[in-house]
Amino acid sequence: MEVSGTETGMASFYSESYNGKKTANGEIYNSSDLTAAHKKLPFGTKVKVTNLSNGKTVKVRINDRGPFVSGRIIDLTRTAARKIDMVNAGVVKVKISY
Repeated sequence: MEVSGTETGMASFYSESYNGKKTANGEIYNSSDLTAAHKKLPFGTKVKVTNLSNGKTVKVRINDRGPFVSGRIIDLTRTAARKIDMVNAGVVKVKISY
C-alpha cells in the first residue's frame, strides 16, 4: 500500500542503548542505518525528514514503532539525526514527507 502525505511535529533520536535490539518489524536496530520509528506508517515506507530550524533533510526507512512520547512524530537513528544536525538539540521540529 503506497501512502503519501506530510506531518509536522517533533523528532527525537534513539539512545545508543537500542543498538542490537530487535525493531518492531524484526530487524536488528543499528544506529548507523538510515531508519526510523513512526506510530502508524507501514514498514518500508521511505520518509524525507526536514529539520525546520536549518532546512537540512535526510531520507529514512520506517522499520519500527514509536516514538511513545506525546508530541513526537518520528524517532531517528543517531546517524540520521546527525545528517540534519539535531544531535546537540536532542528534539527538533520537523516536517516529514512520505
